[in-house]
Amino acid sequence: MHSQPLHTPRFFAAFLFAVALALPAITAAQDKDYTPTIGQEGKDVIWVPTPQALVEKMLDMAKLTAKDIHYDLGSGDGRTVITAAKRGAQAFGVEFNPDMVALSERTAAKEGVAGKAKFINGDIFQTDFSNATVVTLYLLPSLNLKLRPTLLKMKPGTRVVSHAFSMDDWQPDQTENVEGRTAYLWIVPAPVEGTWRWNGSGSGPKEFQLKLRQQFQKVDGQVELDGRPGQLRDVKLNGDQLTFTVLDASGARRDFSGRVSGNSIQGAVKSLAGSGDAKWSATRAN
Repeated sequence: MHSQPLHTPRFFAAFLFAVALALPAITAAQDKDYTPTIGQEGKDVIWVPTPQALVEKMLDMAKLTAKDIHYDLGSGDGRTVITAAKRGAQAFGVEFNPDMVALSERTAAKEGVAGKAKFINGDIFQTDFSNATVVTLYLLPSLNLKLRPTLLKMKPGTRVVSHAFSMDDWQPDQTENVEGRTAYLWIVPAPVEGTWRWNGSGSGPKEFQLKLRQQFQKVDGQVELDGRPGQLRDVKLNGDQLTFTVLDASGARRDFSGRVSGNSIQGAVKSLAGSGDAKWSATRAN
């Protein structure tokens, strides 16, 4: 019987076919064995995981519930997304490293939240997360600033929580420390700068004009009552909720609260003169 020389084309074809069959199993084994290393290089930052205790605190600060849509930008090994999913939220991680994405998906499946925790292999600056109600991140200050215009255009009331790094002159609404690490919370403010006008009811001034200046969630301004200056006090903006107090020339006080929606505000006004609560609405003139 004649043996086939090892260098013939038929042998090499068979060899290549066998290798091709084995590659998926080899790749799968390599994927399952993938273990990230603290400090490893990423696209924009090195990978350093957020301690689990701080992950829990960040989600507490955001008041995350099962009604929320959560995005973690630069999700790493997926721990923040998985924790949010365990709290019932629909959670998404955006991660540039495909090995990290695969690791996160395996962990989510193992933890029983694969249906709630989804991972996107992509660039945080190219991914649409505009439907999020909660955003978490652990990025460098320069990246936070690059993201800031996008975050400020999100729906007012969206909660943003950052591990370690701030947003420059956008001051946080809350700061917490856990095990020597810091987390910052911002609530995306509604844009309220401009001139607002409305008519009063009952006794007192009939025409109100409110001129507001805004720097992020910090707001101040002036008020006119029937064309005369009044006193504006305690202006506070929390997401789309605006509250302030107006005093007229006689010292009569009115406390306003309302929800901002585009160029309108609707809410209630309380007069301490005994007339009780009444509805009020204002329109932005410019």
